Amino acid sequence: MQSKSFSALILIAILALVGSNSLYIVNETERAIKLKFGEIIDSDIKPGLHFKLPVLHTIRKFDARILTMDSRPQRYLTLEKKAVIVDSFIKWRIADVQQYYEATSGDELVAARLLAPRMDEGLRNQFGERTMYEVISGERDELMDELTVRLNTITQDELGIEIRDIRVKRIDLPPEVSHAVFERMNTERQREAREHRSEGKEIAEGIRADADRQRQVVLAEAFRESERIRGEGDAVAAATYANAYTKNPEFYSFIRSLEAYRNSFSSKSDVMVLKPESEFFNYMKKSQ
Repeated sequence: MQSKSFSALILIAILALVGSNSLYIVNETERAIKLKFGEIIDSDIKPGLHFKLPVLHTIRKFDARILTMDSRPQRYLTLEKKAVIVDSFIKWRIADVQQYYEATSGDELVAARLLAPRMDEGLRNQFGERTMYEVISGERDELMDELTVRLNTITQDELGIEIRDIRVKRIDLPPEVSHAVFERMNTERQREAREHRSEGKEIAEGIRADADRQRQVVLAEAFRESERIRGEGDAVAAATYANAYTKNPEFYSFIRSLEAYRNSFSSKSDVMVLKPESEFFNYMKKSQ
């Protein structure tokens, strides 16, 4: 009885071992292939629980997510033969599992080694077709999109890899060029500053000249208006004097003489030489 129980336990253990080696799971983030003595017999295994024959079959799983490969900064020449240091990266994923396995043996490091020279060649060609200004600011997105399309066609045909995106993280100038470029940019900025200052001075002179002209116009109009008012005042005063003279000429003459005396003798230092019989002293003579 005990021998039968022990045999049953051994049988169960064997079945469990066989079952664990016969069943396998492919996750949603994975791609898998089935090999029979190293030969691919199933290259499109869907996610889920699957069965295999132990020893006879081998399952290889690969990461099906989008992967990132950082490239080392490389030196490229632009259309004007100017050197730039480019730091870039590439986003890729497995498109054809069988072709990917045959080209790389399923090793991501091998895939990176195969991608790197192709990306380097593509960037070198793209930068060589564009000027410094275009690759720095004007056409960087267009350059990356065009390179992505071209490289994707090659890698899908040769490696079973889909290129999702290629981006340039930064573009630097070589150390021997940076100083010269900085000096040239500094000179250019100084020239622009001088032009702006010159334009500002010219505008300031125009504003100042216009203000002076407006000042002269205002002063002239004010003087003209004051002369007009003074003239009108003098006319009113003359009319008043004439009206007073016609009413009492003798009194008017007396008042005018008093004003003349007051104005003539207002300062002790004034000296006036007249004959005693002059009409100027008429009212002085009458007062004696």
